[in-house]
Amino acid sequence: MIMLQNLFRTRPRERLGQPLYELAVRQARDPGFYTTLGVADRIDARFELYTLHVLLLVMRMRDEGERGAQAGQALFDTYVSALDHALRELGVGDISVGKKMRKLGEALYGRMTAYEGPLREADAAAVSASLARNVYESDDPAIGAALAAYALASRTRLAAQDFDAVVAGPDWAEVVK
Repeated sequence: MIMLQNLFRTRPRERLGQPLYELAVRQARDPGFYTTLGVADRIDARFELYTLHVLLLVMRMRDEGERGAQAGQALFDTYVSALDHALRELGVGDISVGKKMRKLGEALYGRMTAYEGPLREADAAAVSASLARNVYESDDPAIGAALAAYALASRTRLAAQDFDAVVAGPDWAEVVK
């Protein structure tokens, strides 16, 4: 009986993934990104903002050691699951979901790889260039400068919060031009 209870019990790591994901999505949906910073209100641009916010939280969680690494992994897993669910909601058939998820997974990994180093190093020029290319579909790094400043300020503010405060409500930067 105890084995069955343990099998179906929600683990702490799993419980953190969904609320952290919801916090990232809520922030990525801030109208200021679309009205003030000029992010296009399209599914691909929303994917970029969701990915940026999930990455900012994953990075913050990883800075916390083992407990944070587990929370960050739970958040990442929840995000991937949400992407799969979104594809299915959009009517992508079961046979095609695998191929589309592979492409999304490659894009997700590529973005996280492109953003993480420059965010950790506070390299505004590199963050601007990556965000201009991926979010705004522009080769002009200046186009991504305001969003890069937001991302770097958010990274700093999240780093200043303790783990429990981030989990309760991340201290995101203001969305300003």
